[in-house]
Amino acid sequence: MNVLIKAATVVDPGSPYNGKTVDILIEDGFIQSIEKTISKKGIQVVESKNLHVSPGWFDMQVNLCDPGFEYKEDLHSGTQAAAFGGFTAVACLPSTHPPIHTKSEVEYVINKVKGLRKNSVDVFPIGALSYDLMGKDIAELYDMHLSGAIAFTDGKNTDSNAGLLLRGLLYAKNFNGLVLTFCEERSISQGGVMNEGPASTRLGLKGIPALAEELMVARNISIAEYTECYIHIASVSTSKSVDLIRRAKSKNLNITASVNAYSLTLDDSLLNTFETNYKVSPPLRSKTDIAALRKGLNDGTIDCITSDHSPENIENKLIEFEHAANGVIGLETMYALLNTRLGKSLNTEKLIEKIAINPRKLFHLEVPKINKEERANLTLFNPALEWTFQDQHVHSKSKNTPLLGTKFTGKALGIYNNKVLTLST
Repeated sequence: MNVLIKAATVVDPGSPYNGKTVDILIEDGFIQSIEKTISKKGIQVVESKNLHVSPGWFDMQVNLCDPGFEYKEDLHSGTQAAAFGGFTAVACLPSTHPPIHTKSEVEYVINKVKGLRKNSVDVFPIGALSYDLMGKDIAELYDMHLSGAIAFTDGKNTDSNAGLLLRGLLYAKNFNGLVLTFCEERSISQGGVMNEGPASTRLGLKGIPALAEELMVARNISIAEYTECYIHIASVSTSKSVDLIRRAKSKNLNITASVNAYSLTLDDSLLNTFETNYKVSPPLRSKTDIAALRKGLNDGTIDCITSDHSPENIENKLIEFEHAANGVIGLETMYALLNTRLGKSLNTEKLIEKIAINPRKLFHLEVPKINKEERANLTLFNPALEWTFQDQHVHSKSKNTPLLGTKFTGKALGIYNNKVLTLST
């Protein structure tokens, strides 16, 4: 599809057009021309008030539930949710049934996405670090790598087996593979349902101490230092975790980190209503933790922001808080939530680095550039548009979000990728 994007402000630190308002002509999937004004007949034109364009956004932590849990989400509905939210690519976690723990599951995901009609969202599978996500035997990492897995993790099963994590890091190092770790010491957090603190005491709910995360962060940093391997620490949520990662980076250890959007914007006081859609993992922390996470974003301690999109069916959410499943959908609202709640603490250019550029660098993937003769992989958005998130905006199969009815500032308007223009509706 050939497209002419009119009067768009470019947000791309790697582009010579960064900060400029230009017309962009796309033909046969490539940017053919970028000028102050372009006129061309017989072509689809995209124009909108306060239109901005950036490299396509990439959410590196998404549960698409396919195969096995398609009643919660599948690859078709998940990519529709991603497109509405402004993402041209997502990386899907291996927490499926069966898990993505052999090359067969990796190829299943890749081939099924290829079969989707007019799909403008790339899906990159993340393979399991161990068979069945059990933390006992290392999975066939190299086979999955050859089939298209871009990283490895046992997800929120956590890597309780330190020896397996050590061996997995050394194995993956042979082919420049990346291991993602989610840090929670279950022997400490066991039975907890929210952040341990004044709010949990007031509500009478068993808390999850920040220590449960911080012990594992410290352990995994030590293992990475010992093995001299690259490790990524996902879903950072506490102040001390940020400090530990900052100190590790000051020692030039090969460590990156990411934070979930809800951890930056929502705090544990919201659980006063016992709303189960606020029950997430890691749990919503304190305002002090949120301030530390935001500082870590700005000083480069935290490299990326993710949605942690985790669809859950109503039977797992519309029950007592203690028994409800963790998880919230986030693809459709991640940008709007961040843009609205972070305000001036993270400007638009810095935000684009965290959700479009840094995630691809982390996975050693090509970073899209807004320049002539480059392949067009773009997100169109309006950072000032005011809108209300409603039922019709939910493209996921699941509705587990506390944000319905929320007024946001900033919205993705569409994406262009794989020669397909998809406008958000």
